[in-house]
Amino acid sequence: MRALAWALALSAVCASVSEGGAPAPTPFYALCVGTHDAKKRTPEQQAAMLKQLGYHGMTHLWLKAVPERLKALDEAGLTLFGVYTPVSIDPKKRKYDPRLKQVITLLKGRDTMIWLSIKGLRPSTPEGDPAAVALLREIADMAQPAGLRVAIYPHTGDWTERVEDAVRVVKKVDRKNVGVIFNLCHWLKVDGDQTRLEPLLKQAMPHLFAVTLNGADSGLGRRGTWARLIQPLDRGSFDVYGLLKMLSKLGYRGPIGLQCYGIRGDARDHLARSIAAWRKLSARLAAEPH
Repeated sequence: MRALAWALALSAVCASVSEGGAPAPTPFYALCVGTHDAKKRTPEQQAAMLKQLGYHGMTHLWLKAVPERLKALDEAGLTLFGVYTPVSIDPKKRKYDPRLKQVITLLKGRDTMIWLSIKGLRPSTPEGDPAAVALLREIADMAQPAGLRVAIYPHTGDWTERVEDAVRVVKKVDRKNVGVIFNLCHWLKVDGDQTRLEPLLKQAMPHLFAVTLNGADSGLGRRGTWARLIQPLDRGSFDVYGLLKMLSKLGYRGPIGLQCYGIRGDARDHLARSIAAWRKLSARLAAEPH
């Protein structure tokens, strides 16, 4: 029932328009707040903070303490948008944390995605495709009865560090509940050529389950530090508005995640600044002719 309710709500958000004919506001949530909070707030305190600031929810790193996170978010009326966990295609290593099956059962009927960081081989080496396809089908088949979707999280240094890698593998997996995520900070690190961004998003769009962004400096590539590639949304030289406009043009209607990994200082401060910037960006996008 929870999954149906959210699906209907999201459908309404995506389909509805303001009086000026622009799309309604997009659900906006936070990443990495659970583990990157300088004040070490409890799950209940973090949920209350996000609720007060106006976020729609958050994601959870790793498979530990998922029940506690769910309880805190449920009590605050927020959504757990994703649970992030690494998996491996190295035959000498464990494929995935055995707690994954329990977490999938726990999440049954919810609107939470399983975000997978795929490790085990050098980045972008296609000889890993058969093992990855088998692994993703196994996890997809575990997730399907619970009504959950599974998404590859392209992460710098992973086997699937590029969105192109993730799309290639997802096509071979051929499961409706398996897709990809576009992460701005990691794309800036491994590529960052803005002339290639729209073609890349267009290629990914049929399989694009989630998008994460943040303030960032552009043009740095591999030499960019995370302190410059992950900033509050009101900072950095990268044109986040241009990215949002591109996504809207290509038909992306899903929620947007705010990457907060490694941002120093009080989480409340940078989260408040980021959501204020988000509201300005959303209002500007809504004012565009459609």
